[in-house]
Order: sequence, then structure tokens, then C-alpha cells
Amino acid sequence: MIAAIGIKRLGLAAATLAGAAFAALVILSLLIPADTVRDSIKAEIRAVTGLDPVLRGDVAVSLFPTGTVVFDQVALGDNRTGEPAMTVEQLVVRLRFFPLLIGRIEIADISLVRPTITISFTPDGRSNWSSHVEMLARALQPSPNRVVSFSEIRIGDGKVILRNEARKITETLSNVEFSLAWPSISKTFAATGRFIWHDEIIEGAFSLSDFVAALVGDRSGLKVRFGGAPVKFAFDGYISHRPTLRMEGTLAADSSSLRDTLRWTAHRAPPGGGFGRFSLKAQTNVVGGNVSLSGVNVELDGNVGEGALTFVTDGRQTVQGTLAAEGLDLTPYISAIRLLTSGDRSWERVPISLDGLNDVDVDLRLSAAHVTLANAKLGRTAVAANLRGGHFTVTVGESEAFGGVVKGSFGLAQARGGAELKAQLQFADVDLDQCLGELFGVRRIEGKGNLGFAVESKGESVYGLTQALNGTANMTSRKGAIAGLNVEQLLKRLAKSPLSRGNELSSGKTPYNVLAANLKIEQGTIKVDDVRIEGPSLRLGLAGSASIPARDLDLTGTASLLSTATSGAAEAAPAFELPFMVRGPWDDPLLLPDVQVLMKRSGAANNLLETIRNRAAAAPSPSEDECQDRMRLATLDHCAPQPGR
Repeated sequence: MIAAIGIKRLGLAAATLAGAAFAALVILSLLIPADTVRDSIKAEIRAVTGLDPVLRGDVAVSLFPTGTVVFDQVALGDNRTGEPAMTVEQLVVRLRFFPLLIGRIEIADISLVRPTITISFTPDGRSNWSSHVEMLARALQPSPNRVVSFSEIRIGDGKVILRNEARKITETLSNVEFSLAWPSISKTFAATGRFIWHDEIIEGAFSLSDFVAALVGDRSGLKVRFGGAPVKFAFDGYISHRPTLRMEGTLAADSSSLRDTLRWTAHRAPPGGGFGRFSLKAQTNVVGGNVSLSGVNVELDGNVGEGALTFVTDGRQTVQGTLAAEGLDLTPYISAIRLLTSGDRSWERVPISLDGLNDVDVDLRLSAAHVTLANAKLGRTAVAANLRGGHFTVTVGESEAFGGVVKGSFGLAQARGGAELKAQLQFADVDLDQCLGELFGVRRIEGKGNLGFAVESKGESVYGLTQALNGTANMTSRKGAIAGLNVEQLLKRLAKSPLSRGNELSSGKTPYNVLAANLKIEQGTIKVDDVRIEGPSLRLGLAGSASIPARDLDLTGTASLLSTATSGAAEAAPAFELPFMVRGPWDDPLLLPDVQVLMKRSGAANNLLETIRNRAAAAPSPSEDECQDRMRLATLDHCAPQPGR
């Protein structure tokens, strides 16, 4: 009974107190003028932040049931231009409850509703917020008279405009929702929230261990975390900006698709394939506009490299560095770079796009124990990639490729109407079948050899480059074979039976001891003046031309069959010689022997030749074209396979 009476009395006291508070709030809402509330709040904001907001619109004061003051159209000026650095549609101030009971106006927290915050940087590095930051730093300095007040500022449905006047860049963050933990008691400052940039939602958080030190430029701890679908980014270290910006700490970045990230940030993705899964970890040191990454561990499309990188953003953007990897698979990056079409094996005619080469300068040195390029497997490789002024050059210091070693350089640059190509490469002791097959789609020469070329061209596509190609090329080889025909066996058979028929021209191999070719290239045409092939009992000489754009051959030559006694002698008299022509595409050329020579050599054909001469003397002389047509028909009939063979 006594306990029940105590509870009733306690409840009565609480109700009385609540009623008194209620009555006090009602009375205060009637007695305190709105101007007094407005001026008190403005003075407290100025005392806590050092900022002097301009209240342009109406003021709505509600002290009951809770103390809330709403200011319409609030602005914070830019002292440089007079334009506002921040505008707020509504500034909502929530007042502390108990101080309000005794008539004191104290702010509990502030909400900025639909603010527009503009942060711009002049070419000299000054910001429109520089003066406001200085005032904020002075207001937050430790002082016995410092006002301890609100500790939270919320931003709702805001917009942040970032502008770099020197580089003519403007970026906008929309739907900004952030909560700022204001350092009213401790030295730390923290912000958490989200925003939308380039149509992607990004969650973010950052904190400063000493807010005042960071404002005045002294060293302060800094933690940054941002994450969204395109990328995740984190930094944990220190920052200062007096006398210049300095940052040091650990940087980490991660993306499921670097291509999507680049498209998201720059609205442009690199050409070709690849640029998928990406991650980066490194120790970071920022001084001014220079960013140095040491202890770099980077992964891209399963390729893992270690080394150091440097980014220079003062003026023109530059990337420099050295990376080493155990293995590199470059197949994804060249998958879309096609020299030949997949259908008719002609040169690719799609325009070459080199957009973006002028955006940045690059100087990278890469090394790997083994490299994969589509079907080509390279051994230890060291290359330097240089991009400067829109000119991209790759210098191969040494690469164990195609069973040999490759050295040289090749480069691409934008040119009027397309691209400009320059290449100078030397292939030493390489597998010619694999090398020529990978480079030009030609698989006819088997064996080891040396290959070198120096060429240059301009064109809008690969086909256009082949049309304007100029330069020189050379090839030497020993102890190999030419696949697809057996000239030696054919000559031996024709020496015995000149008019025999067979299909040996399209099968077998022609072994050689020496193959040497020196070629000159003019406007896409290969001038063949010095090609020599020597076998155990065979000697071949070729002359004529080959069209690179059309990928066909127009060659004439002489095949000499050497006797066993004189084989191998440079000036040995041939036992049998046969002129021939090589016509048709690179992949499957047609070899046409001189039929007249064969017919003259055949004793059985003497009567036939005499009859033909008599008829020719009596008949009108055929034109040169008719003679060529007859010779070609006779040749094709001679080379046709016998039934059943």
C-alpha cells in the first residue's frame, strides 16, 4: 500500500514537471520574438564556425512541442567574386530542450536541406573557400572563451560542384546525403554518407584526427573510404598542406572491371579488349602535383606485377614507372587488334582509332619471365612503352620469341586521315614458320633464320597502311624447307620426262641449305630483286614483285637441277634448268613452269612442234594476249592431276 502511494506521488510529480515544461514552452513561444531567435542562432553559428551566413528568406520559429527554427534561402558568400560559395534552400536548426526552458537559445544540430556547394580552384591553387577555411580555423582554435555548442551538421539532397579553372574541368556530385561530426569537444572530424557521381551511387566516409591542424595546413591523420559498383578506394595515412600539399600512407583500390571504371570516370574506355578485374596496393607519397607509389602490387586481368609508379599532374599528366611480373598474358588486349579479316584473309579495313593518345604521357618499363600473345609464347621479355605528344612507341630491349630473340621498336601516332606507323625490328634465329605465320599469316617456310625490316606508312586502316608502306626487309635461313611443293623431285622427273603429268606442285617440301632475300618496299609493293634458294642439288632464283595490299605474288624465276658431282658448287653448271612463274595469293600461290621449254626438251614432241610451226606460219599471227592465254591453258592442263592420283 505504501509502495503504491509512493508510485502515485512519483507519477504525479513527473506529470507536474512535464506540465510545467509544457507551459513554459507555450509561454516562451509567445514571449520570445522571432528576430531574437534568428539573431541568437546566427551569432552562435558565427561563434562556432567563424562563418557568417546571409539569411535572405523567411524565418519560421517553432518552440512547441520542440524547438525548431527554419531559415529559407541562406547563402555563404565568396569573398573573391561576390558569388555564393554555398546556397541552402532551407537551414533547419534544432534547439536544445533544457536550455530552452530557462530562455537560452542553444543549437543541438543543424540540417542543410538541398544545399548547393561550389568549390572552385584558380590556376594559382587558391580556392573560393580559402577565406572561410581560415575563419573556421580561427574559430576552432583552443580557447577558454570558446563556445561549446552543436556537434552535428547534416546535409540532405545536396549538390557539390567541383571546378578546376586551370584545366577547364567541372564535376558535379548530386543527391549528397552526409552527416558531419563536428569537433565541438574533441579534435577529430568525421563525415559519412553517400552521393551520386556519373549516375553511380558512392558510399563514402573520411575522418581527420586533428581538424584544426588540417585546416591550418599542419600534419593530421587522414582516413578515406569510398566504394560503389565501379570502384572501391581507401587511403590511411597523413595529410598537410603547408607550404605545399603532402600526403603519405597506404593506398588501396579495387574494381571488378577497370574498363567500366575508366568509362565511368572519363566517359571513354581504352580500345581493344581486357581491362577487367583490377586491384592496387601501394605506399603513397604525394608532394604537390606528384604522386609516388612504392612497393606497388598491381593485378589486372590475372596479371600480377610489382614495382614503383609515379604520377605527375602539374600541367600535363604523366605516368612513369617500372613493373616486373612472373608472367603476362596480353591476349585480351590484342584480341580486338586484327591485322587480317577472319573471312577472306584480306587486310582489316576498319578505321584505326587512336583517341586518347594526347590525354596523358606514359613512360613505363616492363619485364616478365614469360609472355603470352594469343598463340605465341614468349620467354623472358623486357620492353619500354613510351607515349608522348600523341606518339606511342614500344622498344623491345630483348624478347625470347619464336624460339629466338627479338629486338627493335615500333610506334603508332595519330596522323591526318588515320595513323602513322614506324617499325624497325630484328628477329634472330627464330622459327620462321611460326614467326611469319603470327606476323603476316604466311606459313610456307620451315626452319630457323633471321628476319629484319624497317618500314613506315600512313593510313586510316591496316589496309590503308599496307597501301602506303615503304621500307626494306631481309631474311636469311639455313637448313630449312619450303612447304607446299617439292621443286627438286619435280625437276628430276621433268628432266627425265618433260611432258609427264602429276600434282607434285601442290604437295611435299623443298629442302634448302641457304635461303637469302633482300627486298625493297615502295607504296605497298615488294620489289624482289635478290632472292636466292640453294638446296643439296637445287638452285632457285626469283625476281618480280609482290603486292602487300592484295596479298598476291607476281614472280618469275629459274629452277636449276644440279648434278650430283657438282652439287654445292656456287658456279656449278646445271644439269637441267626450268624457268617458271609464281602467280596468285600468298597463302596458296600457283607455280607455272615454262611449257615451251619442256616441249622443246621432249623428243616425242618434235613432230608436234613442227606441225604447230607449220600451222602457225600459214595462219594469221595471234595477238600477244592470245599467246598468253594459250600458254596458260597448256600449263594448267600439264599441271592437272591424273585420274586416280
